[in-house]
Amino acid sequence: MSHSSPATPDTGTGAGTAPTPDPERPGKPSLGARLAASVADPVLRILVGATLISRVGRGIFLTVTVLYFTFIVGLAPHEIAIVLAAASAAGVVASLAGGLLADRFSAKRLLILFTAIEGVALIAYVFAGDFVTALVIAVVCGLFEQGANSTRSAIIARAFTGESRVHARAVLRTVTNGAIAVGSGLGALALAIGTADAYRILIAGAGALYLLGIIQMVRLPSRVDAPARTAAAPVTTATGSVDAAASAKATAAERRVWRRHSPWRDPRYLVLTVLSAVFGMQFGVAELGVPLWIARETTAPESVVAALLILNTIIVVIFQVPLSRGTHDLRIAARVSGIAAWLMAAACLVYASAAGLPIGFAITVLIIAAIVHAFAEVFSQAGGWGLSFELADPVRAGSYQGVYGMGYSVGALASPLVVNATAISHGFSGWAVLAAIFLASGLGTWWLARRAARTAARVA
Repeated sequence: MSHSSPATPDTGTGAGTAPTPDPERPGKPSLGARLAASVADPVLRILVGATLISRVGRGIFLTVTVLYFTFIVGLAPHEIAIVLAAASAAGVVASLAGGLLADRFSAKRLLILFTAIEGVALIAYVFAGDFVTALVIAVVCGLFEQGANSTRSAIIARAFTGESRVHARAVLRTVTNGAIAVGSGLGALALAIGTADAYRILIAGAGALYLLGIIQMVRLPSRVDAPARTAAAPVTTATGSVDAAASAKATAAERRVWRRHSPWRDPRYLVLTVLSAVFGMQFGVAELGVPLWIARETTAPESVVAALLILNTIIVVIFQVPLSRGTHDLRIAARVSGIAAWLMAAACLVYASAAGLPIGFAITVLIIAAIVHAFAEVFSQAGGWGLSFELADPVRAGSYQGVYGMGYSVGALASPLVVNATAISHGFSGWAVLAAIFLASGLGTWWLARRAARTAARVA
């Protein structure tokens, strides 16, 4: 049975706001009006403002991280791998913990606290001079970054309903991609200058942008927090004294009710989390598999890697919001998840076919594969968001989003190993295995969503 969100007043999200007509084109809203309407809800507007600021800092940091560790801190390649893996492992734990905490404490205050600690930790990288220091800072960053992500998801789950929740996630992801692209351009300044001071100034600036984003977060309303849990009232006797044994039983009963709403007791949601984690390894294909494949097995120049990443960003920014519409409907979420499965399987095979081709053909094939991959990413994210919200129990929205986020963290941790063991190690046959993995997980999500939709229809 699908867990539906409790009825709440219309929050005024962009999905339900009428844009202002363009006087030059009657009947069709202007681009500015459409953009304004998409962030009409005050909570979404605050989250967009905070995301826009902090993700520029994230883009700066992602661009310079590995080279900063290599040339400035002086870490060996295996030490960098350990640092990055430890940060990812910390994120697995933090994804779950962030959701749990968001059900028990103020999600607004948690988001502010986690973001502040992450910003300070990023600035602390300028003082990293050895492996141990870099490792400790990376673990702190990984912990509080993923904790903040789960808390933000809990806020979206509570502040919005139905289609407006998926719309909010799509808008935030679009803003994230655009801001990271801007930050990557700024990070390129440090790479061009190449001095230790240039690296450190930009890293400190990235951390400062995280702290600056907090100014937006403090404006979040209290409705983004979980409803206060009411403790069981003390049981009194006829004489007015407290019956300790009966009160203890009432408290225990209240705790049992709370545990019954746990995502760990929801097999359907756990299966969704596993399937989404497996499909989420497609990010590892883009970040690790494709660059190594281009460099080792194709005649295309390494600069194509940057071009493909830019192409991916453009597609996500343009299409994520429109292609996410309606995925709060389980049937539509099933459909887009199935489309994503076939597209991702096809992308793997097209990437593989670029090996050994003349340079012009290789570049063309890689561009086609990247376009197919980008749309697979957009569709999979849209379907996953709809299902992660609609199949969750609203009583413990934070815990459910924490479990779902933890699955993605596990997928991110495993993806380098899986991609290397398949595509990079075994060529075309490895890519075929990878395609089969994505097809199976995507179609599994399609089947689960269709079954959930039928169950919900019968109940209705």
